[in-house]
This record gives sequence, structure tokens and C-alpha cells, in this order.
Amino acid sequence: MILITGGAGYIGSHCAIEFLNNGYELVIFDNLENGHIETVRTLEKIGKVHFIQGDLKNIDEIDNVFKNFNIDSVIHFAGFIQVEESVENPSKYYRNNIIGSLNLFDSMVKHNVKNIIFSSTCAIYGEPKYMPLDEKHPKNPINAYGRTKLVIEEILEDYDKAYALKSIKLRYFNVAGADSQSRIGEWHEPETHLIPNILKSVFDKDKTFKIYGNDYDTFDGTCIRDYVNVEDMARAHKLAYLYLKENNKSDEFNIGTQQGSSVAEVFQTAKKVTQKEISVLIEPRRAGDAAILFADASKAKKILNWESQKTLEDSIRTAYLWEKTRH
Repeated sequence: MILITGGAGYIGSHCAIEFLNNGYELVIFDNLENGHIETVRTLEKIGKVHFIQGDLKNIDEIDNVFKNFNIDSVIHFAGFIQVEESVENPSKYYRNNIIGSLNLFDSMVKHNVKNIIFSSTCAIYGEPKYMPLDEKHPKNPINAYGRTKLVIEEILEDYDKAYALKSIKLRYFNVAGADSQSRIGEWHEPETHLIPNILKSVFDKDKTFKIYGNDYDTFDGTCIRDYVNVEDMARAHKLAYLYLKENNKSDEFNIGTQQGSSVAEVFQTAKKVTQKEISVLIEPRRAGDAAILFADASKAKKILNWESQKTLEDSIRTAYLWEKTRH
């Protein structure tokens, strides 16, 4: 049985579908602060799901999960993810992301559960020194969100040496898209991610999509990012789980498409998919936004046999179909 923390959230729920489709029984542990009970109800229709509402900051609540269920592995998504909020309120991020993770790891060690897949981020690298970003790139995060993820990775390395807690750290680039059957999708309040905000502009005539900066040193002046499809991302977690079960060895992998798309390209693709005009406003650059970020994911291909399969257009189409179900 697999425990998914944060399984009522965006990436966690898509990962849950991937495992349910392959016959696994899941325990989902989520405080529903950013996840949704409606998402859990959808997952319960797909396969065998036990839902526990709880908070990792309360060690007794997570301890009870290991007491009551025969968990053999954990996939850890639970955590706050908004970069700007982490800069404004770092205390919230350090307390939630790090203390919650420590409680989880301590409970795993106590109950002799020794396999974990950790949801990390390319934000641990900070300002890029070279492109594409590989796993050996220096780690110098520039915001509290990225720092919490790096600290958790380092804790996992120490827990491996001390307690033989084996981990796979998956460093995500920009995750996009939705379930191909429109059962679940990206649902954040507030929404800070690029693609859903473009699509929300289609449905809300009073909403203008903002491009932050068109004077970057890129081919069209807008930022370039690596948009990896959420179903491809879910598959990466399944392959990481199988690798960990078979090899019992900790490792870390970038998960991205190995190519970048500019904000303007994303915008044009969204117009093509939706067949709608979308009003846009050019705003000044935001502090801390690098011009270009994309992954070298060759290690994941070599070791996990994972590579992205879906295109940016696939991601935007599924995201749009999901958004339509909510309007």
C-alpha cells in the first residue's frame, strides 16, 4: 500500500490516478488547505483509496496512518509551493514544508517504512550558470520555497546514511496540463501558474492576461521555461517507485522536456487551442525571473527509462478541457 501525502492536490492527484490505473491501493493524507475533497471523491471512483484528512505538522496524525495501514512506500507531495508567498512569509514555508517533512520521515523510520519519492523542484538550482540544467548544477535557491526543498533533500541524504531511508528526489520543471479524461486538473486558489491563468482569461472577459517582461535576452523577448505534462510527470513517479523497490538506492532526477517554450509561444498555442482572442497586457519584469530555464533530463531517461511524451499543445488542450468543466 502506498501513502501519498498531498494527494488531493494538483500533481499528487494525477500521480494517484497513475498508480490506481496500475492496480495499487492508496492512502491519501491531505489537510485540504490547497487540495480538494472533490478531487478525492473522483479518485475514489477510479480505484481503492483511503482518505485521511490530517496535517504533517501534527506528528500524531501522520503516526496514526502508519499504525492503521500497512504502508510500504511514501510519495511526498504535501507542501506550500507559491514562490512569491514564500518570499513574503518565509516562516510559513519553513514551518510547514520542513517540519512537516521531518515529522513524516521520523514516523517512517519509527514504523520501518524505508522508501520515499520526494516532490522536489528545479528552484533548488537558483540562477542558472549554464543550460540545460543537469543534476550536477550548483544549488543556490533564491527564495524560501526553493530553500525548503533543498533542505528537505539534504535531510533525506542524512536519513539515508543514519537510518537507511531510501529516497528518489524528482526535481520538477514547470508542470502543465490535466487528466486526459477531464476528471481532475489544476485547481489552485489563488492561481499563480501561467497556463491556467491564460485559460481563465478565455472564460472571464474582465480578466486580462499579463506578460511580465518582453525585453529578455531570448528570441522573442519573453521568458523561456520547460513545460512538462502532468501525466508524464505522474508516470515518472511510478517509474521512480519501481526503480526504488528494485534497486533500494537513493538518487535524484530532473523531470522536464529538455526544451523550452517562451511565454509568447505558450500564449499563441493557447489561442490556437481555444480558438479565442485573449487580451494581454505587457508588464515590467518580475524580480528573480531568469530569462531561460530548461532541463537536462537525460539521467531520468538513462536510469528510469522516462522521457516526456506529450507536447505543449497536448498540455494546453487538456488544461482547457478541464477548465471548461469548471465554467
